[in-house]
Amino acid sequence: MKGLILAAGKGTRLYPMTKMICKPLLPVYDKPLIYYPLSILLQVGIEDIMVIIPDGEEETFTKLLGDGSTWGVHISYAVQKVPRGIADAFLVAEDFIRGDSVCLVLGDNIFYDESRDYIFMQQAKEQKEGATVFGYYVDDPRPFGVVEFDENGNALSIEEKPRYPKSNYIIPGLYFYDSDILEIAKSLKPSARGELEITDVNLEYLRRGKLKVIPLNDQFVWLDAGTADSLLQAADRIREVQERTGRYVACPEEVACKKGLITVEQAHAIGDQLKQTLYGQYLQCM
Repeated sequence: MKGLILAAGKGTRLYPMTKMICKPLLPVYDKPLIYYPLSILLQVGIEDIMVIIPDGEEETFTKLLGDGSTWGVHISYAVQKVPRGIADAFLVAEDFIRGDSVCLVLGDNIFYDESRDYIFMQQAKEQKEGATVFGYYVDDPRPFGVVEFDENGNALSIEEKPRYPKSNYIIPGLYFYDSDILEIAKSLKPSARGELEITDVNLEYLRRGKLKVIPLNDQFVWLDAGTADSLLQAADRIREVQERTGRYVACPEEVACKKGLITVEQAHAIGDQLKQTLYGQYLQCM
């Protein structure tokens, strides 16, 4: 399975913060925002990752993430010259996907499993056919994409920002697709706002009877850092979790070490380079 991080959005809702820096490079408490989706892909065990970035940002992303060897994986980059929607990520990454299955995570979404076992994501990865999305319970789902599903996890309907939602479960920005994804993405027509919509991808899998939904329990945290308020709330939540548990959220070195991608000695060496920071000291104590 290949991994995609869509990090090409302009972040206009965060202006003027993002006039000089790409949104996924903004800090969320003590680490760059992009560390959070990156850590999810590492947690799932995906070792071949492409980051889709805006034009002109190649140097900044490469300086931060490099080729992925720090974490025992391979990271490559592709430029989305014109923002054409989430589903356009698959067309940008066509050569990278090459008929493989793929996990797409949005660059401004934060996922954290309080239990730290991430079993839901492993279940999604193990699905060999079709698509799998997640259902996240919210009190007011009307501003989101809402999914209705049966007791077996089969999707029944998807609605974008419905006035009268059929469920309280929304679809956050983490998606698992089989090798049909390229064929489906190529068949999409732009929406009224001129974008290739991820909802249309999910609707096509639903039409084929191949869309599964895994509901996330209350141990799972999802945060969308797309506005100034949500960015601040996310930072506060990350700080609270780390102070309460003594464990870092989205520390890619720690995840890579636990997954056997790098050794404890390698993680300690990275910590030594950052020993004047709490982050480096945390790595040294692993």
